[in-house]
Amino acid sequence: MDDQSELLRRIEEYCRAAGIAESTFGKKSVNDGKFVSRLRDGKRVTTATVGRVRQFLMTNANLGAAGEGAGSPDNRLVETGGPVHAPSARLAGGKRSAPQAFDPQATFRFYDNRQKYLMFVNTCGEKWVVADRAGMELAHIHPQPPALRVFDAGMGDGTVLTRVMRNMHHRFPTLPFYLVGKEVSLEDVRLSLEKMPDRFHEHPATVLVVTNLYYTEAPWLSPRSMQAAAALNWIDVPLSGNTAYEFDEQIANLQPQLAEGWQVRASEKTGNPLYVRPSVLVLYREDHKFLLDQVIPQPGRTRADYDLVIASQPYRARMSNDFKVKKVLAPLASSLGPGGRLLGIHSHGNDPGLDIVRRMWPGEDPFKTNRHDLLKVLKQEIGRTQRDLNFNTYADKRAIFRYNMHTLPSEVGSSIGTSTLLAAWNAAVYVAQIEDDRLEAVIQDGFYLDATRDVLKERGGLWFFDESFVVSRRRA
Repeated sequence: MDDQSELLRRIEEYCRAAGIAESTFGKKSVNDGKFVSRLRDGKRVTTATVGRVRQFLMTNANLGAAGEGAGSPDNRLVETGGPVHAPSARLAGGKRSAPQAFDPQATFRFYDNRQKYLMFVNTCGEKWVVADRAGMELAHIHPQPPALRVFDAGMGDGTVLTRVMRNMHHRFPTLPFYLVGKEVSLEDVRLSLEKMPDRFHEHPATVLVVTNLYYTEAPWLSPRSMQAAAALNWIDVPLSGNTAYEFDEQIANLQPQLAEGWQVRASEKTGNPLYVRPSVLVLYREDHKFLLDQVIPQPGRTRADYDLVIASQPYRARMSNDFKVKKVLAPLASSLGPGGRLLGIHSHGNDPGLDIVRRMWPGEDPFKTNRHDLLKVLKQEIGRTQRDLNFNTYADKRAIFRYNMHTLPSEVGSSIGTSTLLAAWNAAVYVAQIEDDRLEAVIQDGFYLDATRDVLKERGGLWFFDESFVVSRRRA
């Protein structure tokens, strides 16, 4: 207790000297904004975590004395919603990196802000509509033995994947399913796995794989570097029993392993989260292991050949076409099997959400890339080496679709409640990917709510447009 009190005293002194909140200290030291409150409440904290905090205090003693600002971009870490065990930004070998003059425009990752993300997904219907759009592609695939193979290039909270799995069961009730979901956020992995017990009960012949590998690695479940491959954390989980309750209990018991396997650090160049250790979690029903023997992946024995790849918002809209293609779309397209289809989706703009943003930032143009330009670059990148790929932009009527913010008919009328305005504002700036430092400059007064109210009244509600495209591989 004396050691704990002493550590709290040192943290308080540092926060006062640096002029930052205790939650900010937690994020900077161990990437957990609730660390100090947990410590104050007497909650269990690992020795390794305490060691990282002490090292942070020693390393940044001079910064604290100089009055380090809470919003200093030189020390901004990516928010991941991770646990207490998540490490701070360090170089290999445990040495802390020198402060980098990160460009907030380049390093900001809108989908890592948990509060904005959770409010958006719970107040807007994008994930439902995306799942329906992915379901349309199921009508065009022709699965080959031993399983129908699907890759989700960013599971998020699992809403899209679980809705697609229901559709898959409806269309192919007797086929084995092999599903791989890429997700770097520990919190999103937890939210996704919470939805899976019922899926294993309804469709027993299911193999679900969750991984934090990069886009260039995840489809094949194989790290590129020898060092990462040697450190691969492969977790094989045969689920016993035959009820959703039993499956849920066993998945819940995986939390310590997930906390260990999904640690992240911030990239020294971009600020993006990178895995500390590459991890692969494989889940299937033990009573179907014999049937799924050719489907269950094994270390060193994996393949891609996906029938469907879902790439919904896998990159930041403001990134260049070259980045989007080389880092994301090209490896995903290469992972398609014969007859496979890659469904790409990103924000389109030209909607009331963008109207709200432009009331505050006239001329703002976050959606610089359309599907035609993107597929042109993709075709130039891999079209010559993979001549059996087709690049389908389709007409606007099929490619562009709309989703709404959920509101009651009475919520958007002569008087609009503050909670509705806040939800609409959050959705608008989330979709447009407005950086936090820019937001702080405009929310000091209430004009942003007035602008939101005006747009909602003029348009009769709030909705957004997404744009889709398909890359398909010819059947053998």
